[in-house]
Amino acid sequence: MNIKFNLNNKAILITGGTGSFGQKCVGEILKRFKPSRLVVFSRDEQKQYEMKRKFREGKDNCLRYFIGDVRDQSRLEMALSNIEYVIHAAALKHVPTAEYNPFECIQTNVHGAENLINAALRQNVKRVIALSTDKAVAPINLYGASKLAAEKIFVAGNNLSKANSTQFSIVRYGNVLGSRGSVIPHFVNLVKTKGKKTLPLTDLHMTRFWITLTQGVEFVLNSLGQMQGGEIFVPKIPSMEVAKLIKCFGLDIKAKVIGIRPGEKIHETLITNDEARNAWDMGSYYLIEPDFVWRKRKKIKTATTKTLPKDFSYASNTNKKWIKTFEMKKIIENIKNAKEY
Repeated sequence: MNIKFNLNNKAILITGGTGSFGQKCVGEILKRFKPSRLVVFSRDEQKQYEMKRKFREGKDNCLRYFIGDVRDQSRLEMALSNIEYVIHAAALKHVPTAEYNPFECIQTNVHGAENLINAALRQNVKRVIALSTDKAVAPINLYGASKLAAEKIFVAGNNLSKANSTQFSIVRYGNVLGSRGSVIPHFVNLVKTKGKKTLPLTDLHMTRFWITLTQGVEFVLNSLGQMQGGEIFVPKIPSMEVAKLIKCFGLDIKAKVIGIRPGEKIHETLITNDEARNAWDMGSYYLIEPDFVWRKRKKIKTATTKTLPKDFSYASNTNKKWIKTFEMKKIIENIKNAKEY
């Protein structure tokens, strides 16, 4: 992992800090830096208790645990006192759950974003970077629509801050391999624990973008260091057909087609053709600049970057980068053995 942004002596808060991303992020920050304060903000008391046992005293004594919900702005304001940097990972993220509980989804993903912006502005936080998803691009389900709304709110949040005040930006990426509730741990459980020989597949042609937790944390922390406010950072990550993913579980494992679930796409998109007009190829990632500019920005260095073609879009089925079978098998083995990856 190559993290270029120096977090020594910095005060950082992670919303949703007890989730898969949050815990991985805490571990990587503590491994590489000595922050003055690292606050885990979440509503899960049990997981905070487990994290306290995992990250014990010693060099980890900068850790603070704050019970709270992004739905509660006053609690957020209290937690953000003297915080410099915020990583916003809290969300309701399961598509079927959001479809069945629409008001709860909006309360967390949309109103939670609004609350965080207001609290960060009042506490003069330097930078806030929010995690988003490919499902926010041309959404067909409520979860995706709520994350699209959150993206728009975070970009527009820069309009509310003063010239040298709080900056808000976004990281947008695909499926996180091995995260809680994702497809691979589900498949591992079916095969390893329940001895299943068939795995459910909604469509034979389905493709997805894939990123590991380690890659996700590295990209978010580096984006936090580069952001000026209003950008959407999109990593260049590989795709894979879900049918081929199932084959990685063994020659005797077969796919059983069960049909598309409500709100599910066959392919996902990270950058639309319309967004590409404001996007740059930065080498290892894409940068989507905001339509409106609220403060003076450093110009993109055209000598080291490229504009995108007029017909450009970044979709999982037309991606130039595909994850190899042996690479996926290694990741699956690590998840089976509960190893870090």
